Amino acid sequence: MAALMKNPLPLSALSSLPPPAPVQQLHHYAYRARDAEETRHFYEDILGLPLYHIIQSDYVPSTGEYCPYTHFFFRLQDGSFIAFFDLGNDEAALPSPNTPLWVNHISFRVNTVADLEAMKARLQADGTEVLGVTDHHIFKSIYFFDPNGVRLELTAQLADEFEMLQESKTAHARLAEWTARKQQWREEKTAGKAVAPLKPQQNDRPEVASKPAA
Repeated sequence: MAALMKNPLPLSALSSLPPPAPVQQLHHYAYRARDAEETRHFYEDILGLPLYHIIQSDYVPSTGEYCPYTHFFFRLQDGSFIAFFDLGNDEAALPSPNTPLWVNHISFRVNTVADLEAMKARLQADGTEVLGVTDHHIFKSIYFFDPNGVRLELTAQLADEFEMLQESKTAHARLAEWTARKQQWREEKTAGKAVAPLKPQQNDRPEVASKPAA
Protein backbone atom coordinates (compact mmCIF):
# COMPACT_ATOMS: atom_id res chain seq x y z
CA MET A 1 0.00 0.00 0.00
CA ALA A 2 1.38 3.39 -0.95
CA ALA A 3 2.05 5.81 1.88
CA LEU A 4 -0.42 8.67 2.11
CA MET A 5 0.82 12.25 2.30
CA LYS A 6 0.27 13.70 5.75
CA ASN A 7 0.72 17.03 7.42
CA PRO A 8 4.04 17.35 9.25
CA LEU A 9 4.16 17.83 13.00
CA PRO A 10 4.33 21.51 13.98
CA LEU A 11 7.58 22.75 15.48
CA SER A 12 5.89 23.13 18.88
CA ALA A 13 5.09 19.40 18.92
CA LEU A 14 8.57 18.45 17.72
CA SER A 15 10.18 20.41 20.54
CA SER A 16 8.41 18.24 23.11
CA LEU A 17 9.76 14.98 21.67
CA PRO A 18 13.05 13.34 22.58
CA PRO A 19 15.89 14.47 20.30
CA PRO A 20 16.60 12.24 17.29
CA ALA A 21 19.09 9.46 17.99
CA PRO A 22 22.34 9.80 16.00
CA VAL A 23 21.97 7.63 12.90
CA GLN A 24 25.49 6.30 12.41
CA GLN A 25 25.36 4.63 8.99
CA LEU A 26 23.26 2.41 6.78
CA HIS A 27 22.90 -1.01 8.40
CA HIS A 28 21.38 -2.79 5.41
CA TYR A 29 19.08 -2.33 2.46
CA ALA A 30 17.08 -5.42 1.46
CA TYR A 31 15.68 -6.57 -1.88
CA ARG A 32 14.02 -9.70 -3.20
CA ALA A 33 16.32 -12.13 -5.02
CA ARG A 34 15.30 -14.54 -7.74
CA ASP A 35 18.01 -17.01 -6.75
CA ALA A 36 20.46 -16.86 -3.85
CA GLU A 37 23.43 -18.41 -5.65
CA GLU A 38 22.97 -16.27 -8.77
CA THR A 39 22.91 -13.22 -6.52
CA ARG A 40 25.92 -14.43 -4.50
CA HIS A 41 28.00 -14.84 -7.67
CA PHE A 42 27.24 -11.30 -8.77
CA TYR A 43 27.85 -9.53 -5.47
CA GLU A 44 30.71 -11.64 -4.14
CA ASP A 45 32.60 -12.85 -7.22
CA ILE A 46 32.11 -9.79 -9.45
CA LEU A 47 31.57 -6.83 -7.10
CA GLY A 48 33.78 -8.23 -4.35
CA LEU A 49 31.31 -7.95 -1.44
CA PRO A 50 31.75 -10.95 0.88
CA LEU A 51 28.75 -13.05 1.87
CA TYR A 52 28.66 -12.43 5.63
CA HIS A 53 25.44 -13.54 7.28
CA ILE A 54 22.34 -15.67 6.63
CA ILE A 55 18.98 -15.81 8.43
CA GLN A 56 16.48 -18.54 7.53
CA SER A 57 12.94 -19.01 8.83
CA ASP A 58 9.43 -20.10 7.96
CA TYR A 59 7.79 -17.10 9.62
CA VAL A 60 8.45 -13.38 9.27
CA PRO A 61 9.47 -11.95 12.69
CA SER A 62 8.04 -8.47 12.08
CA THR A 63 4.59 -9.55 10.84
CA GLY A 64 4.23 -13.16 11.98
CA GLU A 65 3.07 -14.30 8.55
CA TYR A 66 4.06 -17.64 7.08
CA CYS A 67 6.56 -17.08 4.26
CA PRO A 68 9.65 -19.34 4.21
CA TYR A 69 12.78 -17.43 3.24
CA THR A 70 16.55 -17.27 3.17
CA HIS A 71 17.80 -13.79 4.06
CA PHE A 72 21.46 -13.22 3.17
CA PHE A 73 23.80 -10.27 3.61
CA PHE A 74 26.85 -8.92 1.76
CA ARG A 75 29.24 -6.65 3.66
CA LEU A 76 30.62 -3.33 2.45
CA GLN A 77 33.96 -1.89 3.62
CA ASP A 78 32.29 0.40 6.20
CA GLY A 79 30.48 -2.51 7.88
CA SER A 80 27.07 -1.87 6.28
CA PHE A 81 25.28 -4.48 4.20
CA ILE A 82 23.13 -5.02 1.16
CA ALA A 83 20.78 -7.93 1.79
CA PHE A 84 18.36 -10.13 -0.12
CA PHE A 85 15.44 -12.47 0.44
CA ASP A 86 15.21 -15.67 -1.61
CA LEU A 87 11.59 -16.83 -1.16
CA GLY A 88 12.32 -20.12 -2.88
CA ASN A 89 10.11 -19.76 -5.96
CA ASP A 90 12.54 -18.38 -8.59
CA GLU A 91 10.62 -15.10 -8.88
CA ALA A 92 12.24 -11.67 -8.88
CA ALA A 93 10.48 -8.52 -7.68
CA LEU A 94 8.38 -6.83 -10.35
CA PRO A 95 9.33 -3.29 -11.38
CA SER A 96 7.15 -0.47 -10.09
CA PRO A 97 4.41 0.17 -12.69
CA ASN A 98 4.47 3.97 -12.33
CA THR A 99 8.20 4.61 -11.88
CA PRO A 100 10.92 4.76 -14.56
CA LEU A 101 13.52 2.02 -14.16
CA TRP A 102 16.32 4.52 -13.53
CA VAL A 103 14.69 6.14 -10.49
CA ASN A 104 14.87 3.49 -7.76
CA HIS A 105 18.49 2.48 -7.21
CA ILE A 106 21.22 2.15 -4.63
CA SER A 107 24.68 3.66 -5.04
CA PHE A 108 27.94 2.33 -3.60
CA ARG A 109 31.02 4.50 -3.29
CA VAL A 110 34.45 3.52 -4.60
CA ASN A 111 37.68 5.45 -4.10
CA THR A 112 38.64 6.68 -7.58
CA VAL A 113 37.47 7.04 -11.17
CA ALA A 114 40.10 4.40 -12.01
CA ASP A 115 38.21 2.05 -9.69
CA LEU A 116 35.03 2.81 -11.64
CA GLU A 117 36.75 1.88 -14.89
CA ALA A 118 38.08 -1.34 -13.36
CA MET A 119 34.66 -2.35 -12.06
CA LYS A 120 33.10 -1.52 -15.42
CA ALA A 121 35.54 -3.90 -17.08
CA ARG A 122 34.74 -6.67 -14.58
CA LEU A 123 31.00 -6.25 -15.03
CA GLN A 124 31.18 -6.21 -18.82
CA ALA A 125 33.37 -9.32 -18.80
CA ASP A 126 30.61 -11.07 -16.84
CA GLY A 127 28.03 -10.02 -19.43
CA THR A 128 26.52 -7.08 -17.56
CA GLU A 129 25.55 -3.99 -19.57
CA VAL A 130 27.04 -0.84 -18.02
CA LEU A 131 26.18 2.84 -18.60
CA GLY A 132 28.85 5.48 -17.94
CA VAL A 133 31.21 6.72 -16.74
CA THR A 134 28.67 9.55 -16.20
CA ASP A 135 29.82 12.95 -14.95
CA HIS A 136 27.61 14.47 -12.21
CA HIS A 137 30.15 17.21 -11.48
CA ILE A 138 30.46 16.41 -7.76
CA PHE A 139 30.93 12.70 -8.51
CA LYS A 140 31.20 10.27 -11.41
CA SER A 141 29.21 7.07 -11.73
CA ILE A 142 28.50 3.89 -13.64
CA TYR A 143 25.07 2.24 -13.73
CA PHE A 144 23.96 -1.35 -14.20
CA PHE A 145 21.34 -3.89 -13.10
CA ASP A 146 21.95 -6.88 -10.85
CA PRO A 147 20.44 -10.31 -11.70
CA ASN A 148 17.26 -9.37 -9.82
CA GLY A 149 16.57 -6.21 -11.79
CA VAL A 150 17.86 -3.92 -9.03
CA ARG A 151 19.53 -0.84 -10.50
CA LEU A 152 22.94 -0.22 -8.97
CA GLU A 153 25.35 2.69 -9.18
CA LEU A 154 29.03 2.82 -8.34
CA THR A 155 30.20 6.33 -7.51
CA ALA A 156 33.59 8.03 -7.21
CA GLN A 157 33.35 11.28 -5.26
CA LEU A 158 35.03 14.31 -6.87
CA ALA A 159 33.98 17.15 -4.56
CA ASP A 160 35.77 17.42 -1.23
CA GLU A 161 34.14 18.00 2.16
CA PHE A 162 34.37 21.80 1.86
CA GLU A 163 32.63 21.79 -1.53
CA MET A 164 29.88 19.55 -0.17
CA LEU A 165 29.48 21.84 2.84
CA GLN A 166 28.95 24.77 0.48
CA GLU A 167 26.34 22.74 -1.41
CA SER A 168 24.51 22.00 1.85
CA LYS A 169 24.06 25.71 2.59
CA THR A 170 21.59 26.16 -0.29
CA ALA A 171 19.82 22.78 -0.15
CA HIS A 172 16.94 23.83 2.14
CA ALA A 173 16.19 27.01 0.21
CA ARG A 174 16.16 25.16 -3.10
CA LEU A 175 13.87 22.45 -1.76
CA ALA A 176 11.53 25.07 -0.25
CA GLU A 177 11.27 26.78 -3.63
CA TRP A 178 10.44 23.48 -5.30
CA THR A 179 7.81 22.74 -2.63
CA ALA A 180 6.14 26.12 -3.11
CA ARG A 181 5.99 25.66 -6.87
CA LYS A 182 4.65 22.13 -6.41
CA GLN A 183 1.88 23.40 -4.15
CA GLN A 184 0.88 25.93 -6.82
CA TRP A 185 0.93 23.11 -9.40
CA ARG A 186 -1.38 21.03 -7.18
CA GLU A 187 -3.82 23.92 -6.78
CA GLU A 188 -3.96 24.52 -10.52
CA LYS A 189 -4.48 20.81 -11.15
CA THR A 190 -7.28 20.65 -8.57
CA ALA A 191 -8.92 23.67 -10.21
CA GLY A 192 -9.06 21.74 -13.47
CA LYS A 193 -6.44 23.76 -15.27
CA ALA A 194 -4.22 22.08 -17.85
CA VAL A 195 -0.86 21.65 -16.18
CA ALA A 196 2.37 20.31 -17.61
CA PRO A 197 4.64 18.12 -15.47
CA LEU A 198 6.42 20.26 -12.91
CA LYS A 199 9.95 21.23 -13.94
CA PRO A 200 12.65 22.32 -11.49
CA GLN A 201 13.39 26.00 -11.10
CA GLN A 202 16.94 25.55 -12.37
CA ASN A 203 18.79 23.02 -14.51
CA ASP A 204 22.04 21.87 -12.92
CA ARG A 205 22.97 19.74 -15.92
CA PRO A 206 22.27 21.85 -19.04
CA GLU A 207 24.84 19.90 -21.03
CA VAL A 208 22.73 16.73 -20.84
CA ALA A 209 19.87 18.20 -22.90
CA SER A 210 22.26 18.86 -25.77
CA LYS A 211 23.51 15.27 -25.87
CA PRO A 212 21.78 12.58 -27.93
CA ALA A 213 20.19 9.77 -25.93
CA ALA A 214 22.52 6.83 -25.36
